[in-house]
Amino acid sequence: MNKLILNEGNILLNAASEGKYEAIERAGRLLADNGYVDPDYIEGMRKREIEVTTYIGNGIAIPHGTSEYVTHIKESGIVVLQYPEGVDFGEGNLAYILIGIAGKNDEHLEILSSIALVCQDENNVSELRHAVAKEEIISILTEGDHR
Repeated sequence: MNKLILNEGNILLNAASEGKYEAIERAGRLLADNGYVDPDYIEGMRKREIEVTTYIGNGIAIPHGTSEYVTHIKESGIVVLQYPEGVDFGEGNLAYILIGIAGKNDEHLEILSSIALVCQDENNVSELRHAVAKEEIISILTEGDHR
């Protein structure tokens, strides 16, 4: 994964538990604050969650905007928010890691597939949940089992 897309400025550690829509908005604001999206993209992220949950299992949610909001993406980027106590995504699903994605063209598909590979390993997810340094998050997501 491109280290320019994932850098320390894109990571929030140890966030206090909050509702899923607040967490999704926090991810969207981080994408906007770092120049990846217009603030209007956040509404697309909310709409996506209403349509279908972005919780993918294993303690991971990947909030992103609906397709009609791609015009609000300036450049591809991802943000990672760590919630050690979890965010309730309904039906007993707690997300400890939210990975907000804005993908220009089809770049996000590559980002999604590499994240999905790393996050299907429960050990990686546990390490992400308990990481105390942003460098650890980057290392786990960019290198996975190859560390």
